[in-house]
Amino acid sequence: MTPDRLEQLTTIALEVAEEAAALVMNAYRTEFAPSEKGRADLVTEYDVQSERLIRRRLKERTPDLIVVGEEEGGRAEGPTWFCDPIDGTTNFVHGHPFFCVSIGLMKDGVPLAGAVVAPALHLRWHGYRGGPVLRNGQACHVSDTLVLSEALLATGFHPMSAQSQPGDNVDSFRRVLPHVRGIRRCGAAALDLCMTADGTYDGYWERKLNAWDSAAGAAMVLAAGGRITSLQGDPPDLSVGHFLASNGHVHEALLALLPEAEHDVA
Repeated sequence: MTPDRLEQLTTIALEVAEEAAALVMNAYRTEFAPSEKGRADLVTEYDVQSERLIRRRLKERTPDLIVVGEEEGGRAEGPTWFCDPIDGTTNFVHGHPFFCVSIGLMKDGVPLAGAVVAPALHLRWHGYRGGPVLRNGQACHVSDTLVLSEALLATGFHPMSAQSQPGDNVDSFRRVLPHVRGIRRCGAAALDLCMTADGTYDGYWERKLNAWDSAAGAAMVLAAGGRITSLQGDPPDLSVGHFLASNGHVHEALLALLPEAEHDVA
């Protein structure tokens, strides 16, 4: 895709994400009953409404592109939209402000563009490969932290991590923590990636994510000058969801720590 086309699609993604985020925000900190996909994996009527709105708007404005979403699925083919109608649903249910709407464009597994809107935080990011990344309209880029001991990182845990399953990320967390300034876990992968892109975090790793969690944020990390690999340093497969994103400077030092804590990341 040409830069002009990617810029146009990024603008569309932002406008649609803004509309969906406004819908979700109307329900924030109100009373509603979530359903459980699993003990710590929730879904609400607003996840469903948000995704239906996103699908409708994207079909109207980009009828040539397929949409894959968390709630209604889909199959990627060529340039494809990946949307998470509420990333951080558990936070949303509990009134925690760390949730967002995420819309990203990928082709053949390569993240190209995206927009992420976090209405309770009054933050929005959008950007595309070859173009700028903007946070609330201001250009941003990855941090310039060079030393791992000065790095602030983010990570996440699969809902079943408490049961100590193989590859649950707890071992990696324990191993990395003594080597860095701090690690944050706030429960929304799209936001963690955006905050790596804008320099808030110096790096972020996680396991067992889906492409709709990471497509938009990954595109912005790369556009902002960052690096993304698998946990072994290979090209990432965002459909599998085991990856490391960073400012690039601390990437190799983190990779050296993470494989020693690996068990089963298949």
